[in-house]
Amino acid sequence: MLTVLIPWRPQPSRLAAIDAVVDWYVRNLGEVDIRTIDSDDEIFNLARCRNLGMNSIEDAGEVVVINDADTIPQLEPLLEAIAAASTSGLVHLPYTRYHWLGTVGTAQFTEGVPLDECEFELVNGACSGVYVTTPRSWWSHGGQDERFRGWGFEDAAWYVAHETLLDEAPRRHEGVVYALHHAAQAREGEQYDANAALMEQYREARSSRAAMRQLVGTDATAEKARRLPAS
Repeated sequence: MLTVLIPWRPQPSRLAAIDAVVDWYVRNLGEVDIRTIDSDDEIFNLARCRNLGMNSIEDAGEVVVINDADTIPQLEPLLEAIAAASTSGLVHLPYTRYHWLGTVGTAQFTEGVPLDECEFELVNGACSGVYVTTPRSWWSHGGQDERFRGWGFEDAAWYVAHETLLDEAPRRHEGVVYALHHAAQAREGEQYDANAALMEQYREARSSRAAMRQLVGTDATAEKARRLPAS
């Protein structure tokens, strides 16, 4: 049975989106183990939720989907990523195009318009939304940095760490993911500035595997992966 981890802290504007995500998985994949993940952080910590979810998987070789609570993939690219992730040693992104539906596109979807016909904004460089991986692959390059809190940069920093430490960017599969509208977090303030400063450290470390390993702390996370049983 496929495990789908959804980082989730209830907010009124996000309820319809997570219902749509869960419904998509049940309709397309049938019996799925869907787990919502939150932490005890006062400020929602998306990176920590993803790490906690992966830490809950006992088999280091099990292929798992980490799916944001507002993002719906296409079936064929997702299945391709699931098939490939068990042996690649990489994290897979089941898309090459990220469609942000916004208020108009999300309203169209709610009214029954197929996702691929809804109005959208193309988000260039997107590297979040849906990840397909194993715990062993996730921890091999440090997972995601839990010092990123609130909105911003945890996915971009993770992408740089993956590229530097595994000698390859996360592997993409041709397709689209669709991000549904919800109230956005403010991209400003002390925490946002702290996230931006930490992201700059990742940019500076990207040319040195040793520097990236020190920044990410991969020794501890790799040890975590080695301790996981492989059934």
